[in-house]
This record gives sequence, structure tokens and C-alpha cells, in this order.
Amino acid sequence: MTTPGAPPPLSDLSVVRFARYAGLAGAILLTVAGYLGGALPDAPLGATPASIWRAPHGPATLTCWLVGTALLVGAWWSLRAGAPSGRWAYVTAGLWALPLLVAPPLGSRDVYSYACQGWTYAHGVDPYAVPVAAAGCPWLETVAPIWRDTPAPYGPVFVLLAAFAVGVGGGLTGTIVALRVIAVAGLLLAAYCLPGLARAAGVPTRRAAWLALAAPVVGVHLVAGAHNDAVMLGLLLCGLLVVVRRPGRPAALLLAGVLLGLAVTVKATAVVVAPFAALAAVHGRHTVRALLRDGGWLAGGLLAALLVTSALSGLGFGWVGGLTRSGDSEQWTSPPTAVGLVVDYAGALVGRDPQAVPVTRAVALVLLAVVLLVLWWRAWRELRAGPPGAPPRELRADDRDPSGADRPAAGSARCRAALHGAGLALVATVVLAPVFHPWYATWPLALLALTSVRTTWFALPVAVAAFLVLPDGTNLARFTKAPGALAMTVLLLFLLLRVRERVRRNGPERRPRS
Repeated sequence: MTTPGAPPPLSDLSVVRFARYAGLAGAILLTVAGYLGGALPDAPLGATPASIWRAPHGPATLTCWLVGTALLVGAWWSLRAGAPSGRWAYVTAGLWALPLLVAPPLGSRDVYSYACQGWTYAHGVDPYAVPVAAAGCPWLETVAPIWRDTPAPYGPVFVLLAAFAVGVGGGLTGTIVALRVIAVAGLLLAAYCLPGLARAAGVPTRRAAWLALAAPVVGVHLVAGAHNDAVMLGLLLCGLLVVVRRPGRPAALLLAGVLLGLAVTVKATAVVVAPFAALAAVHGRHTVRALLRDGGWLAGGLLAALLVTSALSGLGFGWVGGLTRSGDSEQWTSPPTAVGLVVDYAGALVGRDPQAVPVTRAVALVLLAVVLLVLWWRAWRELRAGPPGAPPRELRADDRDPSGADRPAAGSARCRAALHGAGLALVATVVLAPVFHPWYATWPLALLALTSVRTTWFALPVAVAAFLVLPDGTNLARFTKAPGALAMTVLLLFLLLRVRERVRRNGPERRPRS
């Protein structure tokens, strides 16, 4: 039996080689599918799986897409316990990304929304007050209809980056290329930070890098799709790296706070990580006084980044209002939305219209606030329990690297507790959000790869998410609304029963030992 995080045994080297080149073949097939029927500027909008199949290259497009996705997912999944080495993981992830770098936008048309929002700001119009349709964006026909009349939901830093891409790119093609370069730069920043965070958490880089960088949703949606989540993740991991390397240092914590604040001003989701970063910022014993002292420097840097970027951009905090429109679409892939849809379907059977989706979404947001508080409190209790101990044996890098090159840093259990709490906070945010898109799965992926002993529980949903869209951005959840909502609700009930049974069997939670 292979220990989680351990490299594959020598007898499995053929499997390792096969995984590398099977994944590369999958990435090439996805690129081919993109040129045959991807999210090209002139691609028809509102397509269905049937209409894609009937298109001139429809059968070839869908075949390349499904086979390529299956190869990429299978190759990543086969080494989820850990790649042979960190270098091998980085080289393979980069190899898979090469075809996707030259592919047209895949799996989503959001990059065209970015382009129009950047054009709107570059021409002196507030994208938080004026939708791209009203602003007169010349590329409006490329934007998905649902986002043409909504304000930008992204922070001022990303609006500035999008406007920069418009200025550099000139036309639509150049702007898309510039936006992809920006997304890849964010991903490279995340890749640069992973080894330091892995060492701080006591995790082998070969496992963390493989899970976080080679995942199919990363290549398809962050590289080919050029989603701004890549920029958010790069800034987020960079801020966390500064925190874990220089806890208790005011200047370093200010810098870390600024980086986290910049991540928030790309996508507001990053804010849920800040309270856990404050826990990692404490140097020495975790007391309330130490938390207020060291966490205060971090919070000061974060607030400064929010205020300065909002002021310098001239946009203020208008982007906060745009967040309320991100849930305009109703998809069963969001658990709260799925439950609301099932209630609405049940009401329709008896001649009623409960309109339950807004209610279940509101309840889920309240529940999210409670869950975040509980996760933070548990991490705080664990850190206050005593001096930092060793990380779980399954995660200890020094158990499998006699050279010591991957040896965990002192206090790795302390860092792991804070980072794991942050990863779980992002999981809760994804699960309880009003809407879910496949690239949202990248939010908690890196932190869970750095801290989780077992990988299947989060790797399996990531693998499933890779199959939820078609190359032109068609979301399959739109065409499986009723059965999908019912299946998601049944799955939620099953998981709740399992959790209840486990809690009852294990009894009260024990106080962590020092």
C-alpha cells in the first residue's frame, strides 16, 4: 500500500511515463477541440449539445473534447498520491499547459466579458455603474447575453489589469492574448510560492505541486480560459508565503496584508482567507494579545490595499454592488440552489410556486458565516493548545526524502493548522455560494494540496468539475436542471447523514495534544 504523498515505487515508472504523455495527448486533443468548436469570437451563442453535434465539425469537436478531458483527468488522478519529484511535477504540468497556451478560449466566454469591462474603463466609463452593453463595447457580440447588462463583479485591480490588456492588445485578439498572459503570470506566481508553502506545512512539494498545478481545471480554465482566478490565487499564495516565512515581523506582515488585499481586489472570495492568515502571522505563543498585535499589522496592510486601489482607480467601492449579480444564473451545481430548485419542483406538483431558491441561498450565506467562524475557532483552539508538534506522519516530507531537501520547517504543524483552516474556509465558500462554475474548484485546491492527509475527498469533485462544460462554454448543468438538482440534494442528505453518524460514533471532539 502506498503512503499518501509518497512517490510512486520504481515498479510504477511505466505508469508515471504513461501519465505524462497521456495527459499531454489530452491537452492536445482539447486544443484541437477548441479550434474546431471552442469559444471563438464568432461562435454561435446559446448552443446546446445537440446543436454542437449537428455543427459542421460537431462530432469531431465533442469526441476530441471528451477523450481529451478523460485523458487529462485520468493522468492527473493516477498520480494524486504524489509525483516522483517536485521537478517532475513542474515539468509535466508545464508540458500539459503548452498546447493550451495557444488554444482559443476554452470552457467559458468570460474572457470576452473581461475585455469589454476593460474597454469600458479605458474609455472613461465606470464598469460598476454602466454595463458593457450600455457602454458601447465594440466586442459586445462575443459576450454571453447574461453578462451584457450586469455591472462588473471584480475588484478595481482586475479592472485596471483588463484596461491595461485593452491598451496593450489594441484589438480583440490582442486583448485576449494579453489577458491570457496576465492569467499565466498569476499561475506562475502561485507555482513559485508552492515549494515554500509546502515546506512550511511539512508537505512534499512533489505532491502539492502535482495536485495544485496539473489539475485539469487549472490548465483548461486558468490557462486556456484566462480566468482571473489565476491572478487571485497567485497573490493569495504569495501573501501567505510571506506570512509563514516572517511571522511577527511588522514590515513583512504589512506586505503580506497588501498582497492579500490585492487578491481581494481581484476577486472578493480571497477575503475568507484573511482571518486564518492572521493566525499564521502570530510569532510565538498564540494569545489574544499576540493575535491583535501581529494580526493587526496584517489587517492594516489589507485595508490599505483596499483603500488605495479603490481611490487610485477612481472607482471607489462600487464593485461591491456588482457582487450581488454574480448569482443571476441558477444551476444545480450550487448545493443551495439545487435544494431551492427541488423545493420549487415539489411545490409545482401541488400547484404552488414557493420561489425557494432566493431563500435557500440566503440561508446558505448565513450558514457560511457560521461555518467560517467555527473553522476559525477550531484553528485558534488547536494553535493555543500548546507548542507546535509534528505534522501527520502521512504528510511528513522528511519521511521520504533522506537528502533533507524537502524537510519541513520548524513549526510546520502550526502553519498547517492555519493553512488547512483557510483551505476549508474556501471549500465552504465554494459549496455554499449561490452559483458554482468549474474554475471555482481551483480556489481551495492549492491549500488542500498543502495540508490534507487524504486527497480523494477533494480531488474527486475537481475531476468531476472538468466534465461540466463543453469547449464553447456551454454549461451542461443548464440541460440537466431537474435531475441534477435532485441528485445534488440526495447527495447532500447522504453526506449529512454520514457526518452525523461519524460525530455520534467518535463522541465529543478531543482537545488537541501538544
